[in-house]
Amino acid sequence: MSRYETMFIMKPDLSDEQYDSLVEKFKGILEGQQAEVTNIHRMGRRRLAYEVKKLREGYYVLINYNGAPAATDELERNFRISDDVIRYLIIKEDE
Repeated sequence: MSRYETMFIMKPDLSDEQYDSLVEKFKGILEGQQAEVTNIHRMGRRRLAYEVKKLREGYYVLINYNGAPAATDELERNFRISDDVIRYLIIKEDE
């Protein structure tokens, strides 16, 4: 199992309950793929460095986890089909 760090940015116009449910959804996807979520850091609403999809702000979340590459593939697939995620980045950490 490898260590991964994933940061994703959600639309700023969602409610707190919607943010929580999306974070839990993505955490559930990882746990469904037998990945061990070690940390979830909700950074909150922040200004973007540049405009993305006509948005100037986003809600940032950082997730650290240990898992197989299949877990990251499934997570990335769900990021792509979610209309509420505007950007994401998955990084494999060095051993």
